[in-house]
Amino acid sequence: MTEYSLPAKAEWSTPIEEGATIPSVTFKTRTRIESTDQNPFDWKDLTSEDFFKGKRIAIFSLPGAFTPTCSSTHLPGYEAAYDEIKSMGVDEVYCISVNDAFVMRQWGLSQGLTEDKTIGGLGFTKVKLIPDGAALFTRGMGMSCVWEKNRGFGERSWRYSAVIDDMKVEKLFIEGGGITQDSDPDPFEVTDAGTMVTYLKSKSS
Repeated sequence: MTEYSLPAKAEWSTPIEEGATIPSVTFKTRTRIESTDQNPFDWKDLTSEDFFKGKRIAIFSLPGAFTPTCSSTHLPGYEAAYDEIKSMGVDEVYCISVNDAFVMRQWGLSQGLTEDKTIGGLGFTKVKLIPDGAALFTRGMGMSCVWEKNRGFGERSWRYSAVIDDMKVEKLFIEGGGITQDSDPDPFEVTDAGTMVTYLKSKSS
């Protein structure tokens, strides 16, 4: 019988701690360019520093674009709360998933997110969908998990959310209290937008 795999290194599934510096990796993104082509984008490498340095960012990470909870509740919740979150000392809101840039864009469009059509735009006007296609950021955050047996996903991100202040983890919410490899349930209790808003209000009051 086939044995199901686990992430190759234990540290890839050992969650980062509050106060620690996030991993410095390169994200393979697609940026809008001047073009009349049906696909007016080109590749652009952006680093963790580009996204996080000198900024206070709310992030949430999820198992996959187009999956049920991610699409019905997780992303829509943050999109709806985007302006409120930004009003409490947050510069931007990012959604990170182990999917490529093409999938992340199509997911955003299917969710009805408003596309940012300015040259050099990051995809959408509110929540920014960040592709972590090779799981480099996910591994560096210690959030790598495998859902082979139950879902056939292979390596993905465990569901978590965080506030990152100038490359350091200010606050971290991890579903289920920690990572469970090849988990049957996909818990969704503490990484929702409401929990994030409550935390940010507690820090701004």
